[in-house]
Amino acid sequence: MTGYLIRRVGQAIGVVIGVMILTFIMIHMEPGSVARSMLGIRATASRVAIFNATYGLDQPLYKQFYTYLVQVLHGNLGSSYQLQQPVSTLFAQRLPRDVFLLGTSTVFALIIAVPLGVYQAVKRNGIGDNLLSGVTFTLYSMPTFFFAILLVSLFCVQVHWLPPLAPQSTSLSGMLADWKALILPEVVLTMTSIAGFSRYMRSSVVDTLAQDYLRVCRAKGLRERLVLWRHVLRNSFLPIITILGLSVPGLVGGAIIVEDIFSYQGMGLLFFQAALSHDFPILLGTTLITGIATVIGNLAADIAYGILDPRVRHVGY
Repeated sequence: MTGYLIRRVGQAIGVVIGVMILTFIMIHMEPGSVARSMLGIRATASRVAIFNATYGLDQPLYKQFYTYLVQVLHGNLGSSYQLQQPVSTLFAQRLPRDVFLLGTSTVFALIIAVPLGVYQAVKRNGIGDNLLSGVTFTLYSMPTFFFAILLVSLFCVQVHWLPPLAPQSTSLSGMLADWKALILPEVVLTMTSIAGFSRYMRSSVVDTLAQDYLRVCRAKGLRERLVLWRHVLRNSFLPIITILGLSVPGLVGGAIIVEDIFSYQGMGLLFFQAALSHDFPILLGTTLITGIATVIGNLAADIAYGILDPRVRHVGY
C-alpha cells in the first residue's frame, strides 16, 4: 500500500508541474499587452516599460517561469496586478466560500441522484424511467448559463420570490443569514450535477443487476430490498466515486459561470475578472489550485475505490 501511494503521489506531482508549465505558456500567449490592460491604452511607453520591469514581464519566458516556480515553492503565489494584493490573501478570503458552495451542491446532488439512478435502473424502460431520463438528458445538455438565466427570469423577474444576487457577505454566518440569496446558485449547480450523477448511477446499477451472484442472493431467499441495499448499491457506487474525483474541473467551470451570473464573491468570479484584465498571477494561482484539487480528488477516489473493492486494492498495491 505504501509503494502504491508513493507512486500515485509522484504521478500527482508530475501532473501538477505539467499543468503549471502548460498554463504558464498558454496564458502568456494571450493576445494583447498586460501593461496596456492595467494602465490603459493611453499609457506612455515609459510607463509600460516600468510596469513590465516591475513585474518581470520584460524577461524571457523561461526566466519568468523559473521565478514563478521558485515563488510557488516558497508559498508565494505573487501579487495581483489589478487589486494590488497578495494572491494567497485573495484566495484565503474566497476559497472557503467556494468550498461551501461546491461542497453543499455536490452533497445535495448525490443525495438526490443516487436513489434516482437506482429507481430508474430497477424500473428501467418503464414510464417513470423514460420521463426521468428525458428530464436528466435535458438538464445534462442545457448550458449552465442558460439554466441560471432562466431561473433568474422566472423567480426574480416574474414572480419576485428570490433575490437575483448571491449573498455579498464575506463570512459564512453572513451568507447563511441571507439564505434566500443562496437558493438559486445552489439549485443551478445541484441540478446540473444531478443529471450526470444519476445517468452514471443508472448505468452502473443496470450492469450490476445482470450479475450472476444476485441470482444466488435471491435464491437464498433474501428480500429484494436487502439485495438492492446490501449488494447492488455498494458495487454500483464504485463508478460514482471515480466520477466524483474527475468532476472537480467541471464543478469549478460551472462555478465560474454561476458566480459571474449571481455575483457570488468566490474564486470563480475572481478568475473571470482576472481573465478579462490579463491578471496573470490570479489566473496562474487559480489554475494551480484547481489542478491540485483535481489530483487530490483522483487520488482520494483511487484509495476509496480500493477500500470498497478488495480486488482493485490487491491489483493496485
